[in-house]
Amino acid sequence: TPEQAARMKKLQEQEKRQKVEFRKRMEQEVSQFIQATGEPRRRFQPMNKIERSILHDVAEVAGLTSFSFGDDEDSRYVMVFKKEFAPSDEELEAYRRGEEWDPARAEERRRLRELAAQQEEAELECGPAPPGPPNDYKDKYRHLIGSDAAKAAARTMEANKAYGCVPVANKRDTRSIEEAMNEIRAKKRLRQAEDE
Repeated sequence: TPEQAARMKKLQEQEKRQKVEFRKRMEQEVSQFIQATGEPRRRFQPMNKIERSILHDVAEVAGLTSFSFGDDEDSRYVMVFKKEFAPSDEELEAYRRGEEWDPARAEERRRLRELAAQQEEAELECGPAPPGPPNDYKDKYRHLIGSDAAKAAARTMEANKAYGCVPVANKRDTRSIEEAMNEIRAKKRLRQAEDE
């Protein structure tokens, strides 16, 4: 009906006006944020998907970095960062987990990781621990196999060095695949002719 259409049009115009007003408000907030010297990042209130997309767009136009955080749609919010204070991966991970970013704690974690890596390196330099069980299985079964049988068995287990290798004679074959296939077909025809 014409009344419904008019009502719909009025609603759409109202939504459009609200979006324009919201964008203006966000542009003002973002420009205030840019002028604020002691503020490297700003967290905005939770907002819906459309409002977040408008804010991301405003931030991008202003040359800022922006990210959305929060699990459910009602609590998702946008954080805007000045380019020179762009967040590290660790900082982003903290926000994704819903934690506050604490540079001092992150530095402490990084130091602990470095320390662990240095200890690991030191252990590697000392030489690896001997692999395998602490006792030798051959001792356990010596009464069955004797002391020489195991050594003899170990000697006979040598790798077949030719396994998977192409013989040198085959490597000298410089024919194309088509030439080789034609030769095979010719031999096959010859054999068939002899059989007949």
